[in-house]
Amino acid sequence: MEEPPPAEPRSQRFVLWLHGLGDSGRANEPVAGYAFAGARWAFPTAPTAAVRCNRGMLMPSWFDIHDTPITSKSVRGEADVLRSVESVHAMIDREISAGTRPEDVFVFGLSQGGALSIASVLLYPKTLGGCAVFSGFLPFGASFASRVTAEAKKTPVLWVHGRADFLVPIEAGKDGTKFLRGRLGMRCEFKVYDGLGHELAPYELQYCERWADGGGGGSNDDPRTRSVDRGVPRTRRSCSCGFGFFSWS
Repeated sequence: MEEPPPAEPRSQRFVLWLHGLGDSGRANEPVAGYAFAGARWAFPTAPTAAVRCNRGMLMPSWFDIHDTPITSKSVRGEADVLRSVESVHAMIDREISAGTRPEDVFVFGLSQGGALSIASVLLYPKTLGGCAVFSGFLPFGASFASRVTAEAKKTPVLWVHGRADFLVPIEAGKDGTKFLRGRLGMRCEFKVYDGLGHELAPYELQYCERWADGGGGGSNDDPRTRSVDRGVPRTRRSCSCGFGFFSWS
């Protein structure tokens, strides 16, 4: 029997978006309307599970979270994280098998989804187009450094955090980017908004698109790059969606 011909390469970008705790993929679909026009997006929903920081309440969750606020010293359910990483890898593998080039695959996420995004990219064996972490954190310890391949280290990372974030304080972002740059030697831009809390705003997504196009606030060739915006637009509205908040202008 003849082997089927290989899939034709797709030139279109593919964005995999991972939502925050207690949220859903469907509720996050409006994100696609603010940046990356023409890209294909996927919005999976996490499985329902009991979450300790919410007194065992059942809700969509990529992995268990023991307490808040989340810092680099928080308890990590690493086995739980790895199970979700495997699911994300399966989604990426299917997309690449369908003809999308690895360099056109982007993995983005908010809060808990941002944590899963960076974990998935670090443990994926190929170089991808990029990873963006919005108000996220590193969901495993430094011992995982030995599991990150040379190809994975080539994937560029954008980490966006607000100084007014009290749920995942900016120190978690600083510690995460320090690990990526110092321990792994990766390209990681740390984008800081002074007035931003634990929320997502359209201008963050629009900046992310400029970064993906090579037009971020700093040189992508310098892993020490850090850019700061001294404020955020005053006209926005926010609604709580579990661990994530959305601010649409």
